[in-house]
Amino acid sequence: MRAGGAPVKERTRDTARDTARSPETLSPELLQEAAGRFGMLAATMRLHMVWVLAQGEQDVSSLAERVGGTVPAVSQHLAKLKLAGLVRSRREGRHQVYVVDDPHVAAIVAQMVAHLQGDPVEAAPVRGLGA
Repeated sequence: MRAGGAPVKERTRDTARDTARSPETLSPELLQEAAGRFGMLAATMRLHMVWVLAQGEQDVSSLAERVGGTVPAVSQHLAKLKLAGLVRSRREGRHQVYVVDDPHVAAIVAQMVAHLQGDPVEAAPVRGLGA
């Protein structure tokens, strides 16, 4: 509660989205959340993993082989990505299978890769984000 007995309004994802839509106002909380998501992708291995997982489901062994990492290292990165809400897993027999859980993050990664590869079609701005 605030001084004077007024309740403190909790910040929700909807509130963060509404704030993001207002171009003149970016709350410190929203900026911190965005920086955290970008921070998760700042590690080369995690970025590569998200790019691979955006193309389809992978178990840890297959993912480790595709990104050139060890199973323990990939497992640790997956745990961080899962905790951040960027990937999700499901059990398939004896294996955990992982996939990107946020299509917006997959699109951002695909756009950045396409942009750096010089692909003007794939690197075009996403509708609603401006030019």
